[in-house]
Amino acid sequence: MNIKLIAVDMDGTFLDDKKNYHQKWFEQLYAVMKAKGVHFVVASGNQYYKLKTIFEGIQDELAYVAENGAYVIDGTEVLFTGEITPEQVKLIVEKLSQYEEISAVMCGVNGAYVLESASKEFYELMCHYYPRLEKVSAFEQVNDQIFKFSLITPDLAAGGVDKYLPLLMEELKGVVDPVTSGHQCIDLIIPGCHKASGLERLLKRYGVRPDECAAFGDSSNDIEMLKLCKYSYAMENASPEVKAVVNYHTVSNNQHGVLHEISLLLGEPSLLENIEEGKLYAGKQN
Repeated sequence: MNIKLIAVDMDGTFLDDKKNYHQKWFEQLYAVMKAKGVHFVVASGNQYYKLKTIFEGIQDELAYVAENGAYVIDGTEVLFTGEITPEQVKLIVEKLSQYEEISAVMCGVNGAYVLESASKEFYELMCHYYPRLEKVSAFEQVNDQIFKFSLITPDLAAGGVDKYLPLLMEELKGVVDPVTSGHQCIDLIIPGCHKASGLERLLKRYGVRPDECAAFGDSSNDIEMLKLCKYSYAMENASPEVKAVVNYHTVSNNQHGVLHEISLLLGEPSLLENIEEGKLYAGKQN
């Protein structure tokens, strides 16, 4: 097995439900990856500035496919920045205004933005995900290169993602692509600009083929990336749509499934952790 690149989603995949990971285990694996020339790619819908904080000490060594592929960075070099035009921003804001129950964050190169009218609870919650977060009176007045909107829908009792996703797909068709990102959230991303497109930019840069890549994910915004890579893994906690497209399955994010599989992919079984017997497995789907 000749693995040259490993791409990993963060929330629900690499990170457990408390937003942590087994740092000592990862440090051991990262040392092996560096020694073997294997690229480690952080592929997430999250803000680049947030992702960097997860890997302090090596943050400028890694590659990032951030904001669902709209912002691609290799080390400290920006390779690609997508854009939702000011006219499209205006249209999106008009469409969202009819759903007062949906809370929105607008994401750009310099930071993320919430409306001053947003609730205190929403603002404080978003501060955990967006280190660079600013309150603004109107999204249209922001002077930044915008590449994503992130929405939080009401809970399942009020319809949740199942209610709003098809509505937004119809109303914003040709402008942005609404995709689920877990926890009743919807990301509005640039058409054709997703994790796979961002990863392809890195593959071209490194001279790596998709059949030399492994990818891990749990939500629908991971699907294109998982389809691209030969060694595609769905977490046990992944959505049915994700489980249907991958070649391999592993245990949940809370059981360090990603680190377990990376240990095997690198041919380093000695680095496996002893987790509850019978709960770890790696196998091609039936």
